[in-house]
Amino acid sequence: MKVKILCIAGPTASGKSARAVEEALKRNGEIISVDSRQVYRGLDIGTEKITKEEMRGVPHHLIDIRDPKEAYSAGDFVKDAKRLIEEISARGKLPILVGGTHYYFDALLKGIPHVFPDEKLREKLEQYSNEELFEKIKKSDLKRAGELDPKNRRRLIRALEIIEAVGSVPLRPSETSGSRYSVKWIIIDPPTKELRERIDARLASALERGLIEEVRQVHEAVGNARLNELGLEYKIVGEYLRGERDDASLLPTLSSKLWQYARRQKAWLRKLRDEQIISGARPRPD
Repeated sequence: MKVKILCIAGPTASGKSARAVEEALKRNGEIISVDSRQVYRGLDIGTEKITKEEMRGVPHHLIDIRDPKEAYSAGDFVKDAKRLIEEISARGKLPILVGGTHYYFDALLKGIPHVFPDEKLREKLEQYSNEELFEKIKKSDLKRAGELDPKNRRRLIRALEIIEAVGSVPLRPSETSGSRYSVKWIIIDPPTKELRERIDARLASALERGLIEEVRQVHEAVGNARLNELGLEYKIVGEYLRGERDDASLLPTLSSKLWQYARRQKAWLRKLRDEQIISGARPRPD
């Protein structure tokens, strides 16, 4: 018998966290965060991490479980999420997965290629810039390139490692065939104008609440290279702290880059809708 889970997905600033709490209160659920950065302690403002008050007593999992110096992969997420789904379900509660790291949803529900690390290849790839790595992926696997953040060096290298081993990032089987879960989706996808306004409002609030100081503290702890891997907000504010960017460009650049990221998330959501329609299941829009 398949385990029932509820998945809530949407672009950044779309209101996923608040909706997940509402659903958990209605459905007797517990929440599993599907966010590659909220696993890290100290990345609070930049990741818009939910507060204790906002949780409203609903248990949340996979938040603040790693030091930002440590790596946390899709494989780590799948292992942790599977265990938590079993534990939550065994308590008679509904596992609710919510977040914007859509690659984690894919990894859990469709599987990830089993390719072992190739240290020699990684050393070779480290010689290239992010732009050069991304171009290599586009030439070999255009579909996978469209799903990647071109600034996330670790994932670019991992994608090329998989491509080198198997020729391309293989298509994964549909979640409706052989999955251990019975999945219901809630998709939160605001119109373009509304989402852009929400992103700008969130950024302005983050800066007022101390984003720059948070990035300064994280930078002191992890250094430049690791800071750049922790997401757009940390990379761009890091440039500002190093004098590579002025006050006038900070907010517009953050807004532009986050909108580009949101557009990639929206593309994933369109693909999800198409897959669900083909399989006969219709995700619940919002």
